[in-house]
Amino acid sequence: MFLQNLRAKVGARLNGDKESGFTLIELLVVMLILGILAAIALPAFFNQKDKAGDAKAKETAHTAQVALESCSTDNGGQYPVAAEEPCSYAELRANYEETLPAAGVAITQPEETSYRITVTSSTANTFSITRGDDGALTYTCTGDGGCPPNGNWEN
Repeated sequence: MFLQNLRAKVGARLNGDKESGFTLIELLVVMLILGILAAIALPAFFNQKDKAGDAKAKETAHTAQVALESCSTDNGGQYPVAAEEPCSYAELRANYEETLPAAGVAITQPEETSYRITVTSSTANTFSITRGDDGALTYTCTGDGGCPPNGNWEN
């Protein structure tokens, strides 16, 4: 009797007549593989919002720099960036680049032929573009995430 039942079960299994589906072990192995893949992939996606905020700050700094250079061209190569001046941030937003944000950007002027544009990102990192008296541009930053360890985001 036992052998007949065993033979019937094995024959049914081989013919596919009965007992279709996955075994518990097969399902557990698949779940284990999916868990390992998720553990590897998910951490790479967690800081994407921070990276996007830093990239936006860099883009804003560059956009302000291009607007400031355009304003300088219209003003004989000078950078009048003080309040109420032709190249103040409010004037840049109104006359050169309307897409610049209303807040989070500071333009300072150490000398007549130089300037510094500083943008603070949503992660509190700061990104600056500085034009020296010799016309050389430096790209510096503070913070982590989108700011490399050497503090230079030019490349």
